[in-house]
Amino acid sequence: MNAELFIAKKITHLSENKRQISGPIVKIAVFGIALGLAVMIISVAIVTGFKKEVSDKITGFGAHIQITNFDTNNSFETVPIDKNQISTSFIKNIDGVTHCQPYITKSGIINTKENNQAIILKGIDKTFNWDFINAHLTAGHSFEITDTIKSKYIMLSEYISNLLKLNIGDKITMLFVQDPPRMRPFIISGIYKTSIEDFDKTFALVDMRHLQKLYGWNDNQISGYEVLIDDFSNLEALTDSVYDVAGYQFTENGSKLKISNIKHRYPQIFSWLNIQDVNVWIILALMVIVAGFNMISGLLILILERTNMIGLLKGLGYDNWRIRKIFLYQAAFLITKGLIWGNIIGLTLCLLQKYFGLIPLDEATYYMEKVPINLKLAHIVLLNIGTLCITVLMMILPSYLITKISPAKAIKFN
Repeated sequence: MNAELFIAKKITHLSENKRQISGPIVKIAVFGIALGLAVMIISVAIVTGFKKEVSDKITGFGAHIQITNFDTNNSFETVPIDKNQISTSFIKNIDGVTHCQPYITKSGIINTKENNQAIILKGIDKTFNWDFINAHLTAGHSFEITDTIKSKYIMLSEYISNLLKLNIGDKITMLFVQDPPRMRPFIISGIYKTSIEDFDKTFALVDMRHLQKLYGWNDNQISGYEVLIDDFSNLEALTDSVYDVAGYQFTENGSKLKISNIKHRYPQIFSWLNIQDVNVWIILALMVIVAGFNMISGLLILILERTNMIGLLKGLGYDNWRIRKIFLYQAAFLITKGLIWGNIIGLTLCLLQKYFGLIPLDEATYYMEKVPINLKLAHIVLLNIGTLCITVLMMILPSYLITKISPAKAIKFN
């Protein structure tokens, strides 16, 4: 049997007894560990949840990867590519790609009796993935696109519908400033809200065949393709894979195709999200340091309280390292107890926020209504293991105090 472990268990129980001098100190140290871990769990859950929510909203509307004409500039009046120029089956066969859909964009003006509003129409076809839009519908429904006749419906954002005082079923007229000017009537089928201002203030969805006719394009001409993937962490690798399939293709006029991903198109948003990682690392470091110093103070008190025992063990032939192991085991027990309470506190608060939304947010600033929570088992396990290992390692140096205790003096110590 491990004698050091046995002794550590016994003195840990005694140290937690209120009659012991170290009892309150040990409780404070355990509370420090619990509070530190709870803060770390909450911080990681919020930051990863925030990044996931924002990334999902941006990619849900703008797609992960876009394939366009290389000559297309930053405006929404695009240079067309031919559908037949790219084999979408090759793109869909790339491991990690979940969907590939064509689209067209064109600027226009919503003309009502009281007001006008410039927007960008995003033309889609029957292969469009409605999952993201349907998840953010606030009224109405998505419209169906068939092979026969063009759909007469349009989907607007809640921001635009409120601004122009429009509702489901209202008829609107779109004005297109071109030579000659054109007008198209639409009926509002659904209203969505992503809380991403750049999208909600800008885009509306229609059948792409309206835009093809306005541009004077044939049925095979589109602005580009949107590619959806299953894992955002593989974005750069899959962008390269799509480039290998389509990046070397040329259009009829000799220009190449451009492959870009969502990080290229919205660098400011993703740079802002990356800054959040720095914040959470600072919080983790501070919490571990505070918890570690709490345990150091607790360990020193435990050693001083057990000076007689240390002297007796040395007198019985125990070397310094074996005695130090006793107190390191004791520290590990106390840290583990703190971790258990930290998990209970942290996970409880996270679950309350996740399911009841106790803390709201300003949507205009943070792109969501409440503080997001993303709980992952891997994060929780790593936080627990990391905290346990680091704090126990921090105990090694203070335990060196044991080597300075003389057996003769320690046995007489009061």
